[in-house]
Amino acid sequence: MKIALINENSQAAKNELIAASLTKIVEPMGHQVFNYGMYSADDSHSLTYVQNGILAAILLNSGAVDYVVTGCGTGAGAMLACNSFPGVICGLVIDPSDGYMFAQINDGNAISLPFAKGFGWGAELNLQYIFEKLFEAESGQGYPKDRVVPEQRNKKILDAVKAVSYRDLISILKDLDQDLLKGAISGPKFKEYFSANCQDQALGSYIESLQA
Repeated sequence: MKIALINENSQAAKNELIAASLTKIVEPMGHQVFNYGMYSADDSHSLTYVQNGILAAILLNSGAVDYVVTGCGTGAGAMLACNSFPGVICGLVIDPSDGYMFAQINDGNAISLPFAKGFGWGAELNLQYIFEKLFEAESGQGYPKDRVVPEQRNKKILDAVKAVSYRDLISILKDLDQDLLKGAISGPKFKEYFSANCQDQALGSYIESLQA
């Protein structure tokens, strides 16, 4: 699985800690981590939590990544931004049980974490335990076991609803503020990572046209 990490400006100083915690847990599981920044509080390339959502949608819908880990001060803003787009099911995850149940019950493809609220002693341990529970097993298997069938049925219903409640992503991107959009894809590693992993030719070509 390809996993993207995206940090917005208010919590960019924690990127190194978050990236290290994520990599430590998921790489031994056979997953790859792609750190899309921001990389530090002084990073010249700035992302808002709204741009986190734009970037997450581009990466997931293009197949450049399979999963997105993002967040903001409370985690709520980045979650709302991600869920504004088709092809993204993002949950707010605060502790390891949230991570496990979101994976098994909701079978999403993105999480948003609070990187300021409650982020004190043991924060890196909490991150590691969340990532363990989130990625330790195949998602969508249900919890508790007597709820597997209705939970999997509800996930299919949600997927069907999302399929008709959004326009296609390229149409959405064309109608966005173009400075906002271009800012979301202007990170120093974006072109390298995206070009190597994009699986959607139409979306990939459109993104390339924005960078020309």
